[in-house]
Amino acid sequence: MLDPDSGLSLTIARIVQRLKGSSLHSQLERQARVSLHKPEIKLESLKEDIKDFLKTSGWEKKLQNAVYSELNVFPSPCHPAAPPEHMKEPLAYMRKAQGSWEKRILKSLNSMCTELSIPLAQKRPVSEQKELLNKWNEMGTDEPDLSLFRPVYAPKDFLEVLMNLRNPNYENGEQPSFRSHLGLIQVPLKVKDIPELKEDFGELGLNIGQLGIDDSAQVPPEFFENEHVRVGQKVLAEQDSAAAQQYVRQGCPTALRADLWALILNISNQPEDILYYEQLKSNVIQHDLLVDSLIYKDVKLTASNDDYYFVFEDYLYQVLLCFSRDTSVLEHFTYSSATPPKSYIRGKLGMEEYAVFYPPNVAPLCFLYHEPSKLYQIFREMYVRFFFRLHSISSHPSGIVSLCLLFETLLQTHLPQLFYHLREIGAQPLRISFKWMVRAFSGYLATDQLLLLWDRILGYNSLEILAVLAAAVFAFRAVNLMEVTSLAAAEAVLADLSTLKVMPLLQIFLFATVT
Repeated sequence: MLDPDSGLSLTIARIVQRLKGSSLHSQLERQARVSLHKPEIKLESLKEDIKDFLKTSGWEKKLQNAVYSELNVFPSPCHPAAPPEHMKEPLAYMRKAQGSWEKRILKSLNSMCTELSIPLAQKRPVSEQKELLNKWNEMGTDEPDLSLFRPVYAPKDFLEVLMNLRNPNYENGEQPSFRSHLGLIQVPLKVKDIPELKEDFGELGLNIGQLGIDDSAQVPPEFFENEHVRVGQKVLAEQDSAAAQQYVRQGCPTALRADLWALILNISNQPEDILYYEQLKSNVIQHDLLVDSLIYKDVKLTASNDDYYFVFEDYLYQVLLCFSRDTSVLEHFTYSSATPPKSYIRGKLGMEEYAVFYPPNVAPLCFLYHEPSKLYQIFREMYVRFFFRLHSISSHPSGIVSLCLLFETLLQTHLPQLFYHLREIGAQPLRISFKWMVRAFSGYLATDQLLLLWDRILGYNSLEILAVLAAAVFAFRAVNLMEVTSLAAAEAVLADLSTLKVMPLLQIFLFATVT
């Protein structure tokens, strides 16, 4: 066990090390040098005067935000004696399952390459590069023949893998408390009960004002909204990431959401960020990856046919194609159970400088950000903070395994009749809700409701609210679900979530449920 003082020292050392390599560090150094020429900086009190200058000029706040961002993203340090893989995932059987899943995906990719006689990566001919550059802003008009390309896996394939997870330490022994769990997920992870969730999500309480609630008995909605907007503007003026994160727990006003999310994620879209995006774009233009065709097919099958998102088709291609080339995303693999697969540009096998690393849903963000470079940065940060956990096998409380178990436990504990009824007719609830959670409800909720939900993901720095909402949806449709007699009928009852109001569902389930 790591004692608190040692843990704090390790955390400080890690943050200092990471910030030393950042552009913020060089900017702070530059500003400190500039301040030396100011008359108010005295030699006898040099250190304190420079500190005061950085504070009054706003640079101290930027440093605080950068430190807060690091604390939010990276896990608490492991014991120095712990092997490096423990930071990725402490449970060996989870690491093994993730490794097997990755091999299965790679095998699928490689067999597709063999069948279609195309490489994982190759340089584009000059003529093709020019053509792609010319149509960069209208890639949605392109209609390549993708009939031979197949999706690498579907959500149901991933669910089957999670259903077969077992902790070998429990396999031969009896564990009465866990054997009473009758859901599809059969691993003994600790998940929260309603009292713990109430405590964690206290700001969602029935007596606290919320954006997304039309009829609060405590405060007239228009009065709360006006005051909430005023406070939000003050938070933005202060440029404080921690305050912004606390603020969005009660929802973001539409006009302030883009700036508040950027503040929480510590995204400022500096000139070097725009240049980095342009470099990624150049990489897309120059090299053709197999994953490009899979991205095209995925967007064509989903967002292109979506009433909300089809207008952003060009943005989606741009962001996702750049994301597939971004090696800075590799940093998140230090705290993810996943490992990045890699290929090589044809003809350059084994040469690291020619390695190509292969890294959910970007469409809702298109409503908030219209500059491609800023849209890209927000998506990348959302992915490496949150969404990657929905696509990898781990024991993390926000990981997809824990979310599935939390959903099933909430349903079995608080709606036992419904849970047993659906189980008896072969309609295990998780078979229906899994696709909602794995996509963070994107494509299922109306966009305004989805953004209110994602406000809370950012506010609480947790994905657990996805499982709570999934259980709340079943509770809301419980009367109809009790009458169904098959999985297909249950799916029909829950086919359309676009009319649901997220916040009332969450409040009623969490704070009006008898525990």
